[in-house]
Amino acid sequence: MCLALPVKVVEVGLGPTGESALVDLGGVKKEISVELLDDVQVGDYVILHVGYALSKLDPEEAERTLALFSEMNDQAPVSA
Repeated sequence: MCLALPVKVVEVGLGPTGESALVDLGGVKKEISVELLDDVQVGDYVILHVGYALSKLDPEEAERTLALFSEMNDQAPVSA
């Protein structure tokens, strides 16, 4: 199963032609491709799937989704 995640763009214009961006993935910074989208700006939320930004996401929806992921993580059982 594959999972697409909302991530926040923290830097744009990376790569030789500016087709990459740096995003915050739960505190981890990751360079991703934004070549499938137009006009990605710092502060935008995008849906990330296998290294590509697939679409922009409304900031409120992104924050709600991230809060749900955090809640699920907090409730996950710890295995030994």
